[in-house]
Amino acid sequence: MITMAAVDRFYLLYREISRSCNFYVEALAIVGAWYTVRKCVSLAFNTYSMLRLHVIPKLGGEIDLVKRYGKWAVVTGSTDGIGKAYAEELAKRGVNIILISRNKEKLEAVSKSITETYKVETDFIVADFSKGREPYPAIKEALKDREIGILVNNVGVFSSHPDYFTNLSEDVLWDMIHVNIASANMMVHIVLPGMVEKKKGAIVNVSSTASCQPTPMMTIYGASKTYLDYFSRALHYEYASKGIFVQSLIPSVTATKMATCSSAVSKRSFFFPSAEEYASHAISTLGLSTRTTGYWKHAIQFTVGERLPEWIWAWFTMYLHRIVRKKALTGKVK
Repeated sequence: MITMAAVDRFYLLYREISRSCNFYVEALAIVGAWYTVRKCVSLAFNTYSMLRLHVIPKLGGEIDLVKRYGKWAVVTGSTDGIGKAYAEELAKRGVNIILISRNKEKLEAVSKSITETYKVETDFIVADFSKGREPYPAIKEALKDREIGILVNNVGVFSSHPDYFTNLSEDVLWDMIHVNIASANMMVHIVLPGMVEKKKGAIVNVSSTASCQPTPMMTIYGASKTYLDYFSRALHYEYASKGIFVQSLIPSVTATKMATCSSAVSKRSFFFPSAEEYASHAISTLGLSTRTTGYWKHAIQFTVGERLPEWIWAWFTMYLHRIVRKKALTGKVK
């Protein structure tokens, strides 16, 4: 009898606890269902956004960039890499090109090649953006009578390899500030008034996935690209109502001369496209997204990088950059 009474009391206690827990179980079920629905909606939206940005433009007809923005495009840092490839993609769509770089021989060669290949007008301006305020009066004078519809701020510099901040010379620090940051500000300041007057135009500022999180041993480069990203997004809010489209373009590594410090990323591969391959995708996002990697493979890399805990990102990039630095310094010694 005592045993039966104990069992009955346990059963009654269990039943009462179960009743009191029902409310919490139901509440947790509702929260779980809401979370699942939210994630499904988010996944569907993100999938649609990626298709809209990286697939649909490739399937549909090309946008008439001349009609939408204007006859001429200015591209800085346009004799190599992404800048050259982007200029060629613009020319392919009938846009006249003004190339700006510091090497006159390369400018002449690229200008001639674009004219002969794509049958558009080209011009070039020799300018060294590392010289502080020096080049801008001449650039402003050369562009004053042009109908500039698109500005691509691509010019950028990076140290020969990842390194600790105190190992960088003052010249390298000033070059990154003048070339990576000041040039974009001054070029926008020169061409934007004309765009506002016409009530149309597009500005593309080329940032980097190094801006997605603090990146050790690329401190100044990453910070300069973060500046461009912030600058672009704020500028778009200021001038979208005036018909100006501003895009922060955030490529990951492409197989260009800037990546030669690492043999692993200096050759084209699945995640490291050639500049030409990258530019053909990136230009299709112009007018569609104000902040994009420009290429779906780079979007995967950026999304993963952005969502990693900061300490993991910092540790991982520090580890890789130490290896690259060691190889670069060993190569110099040899």
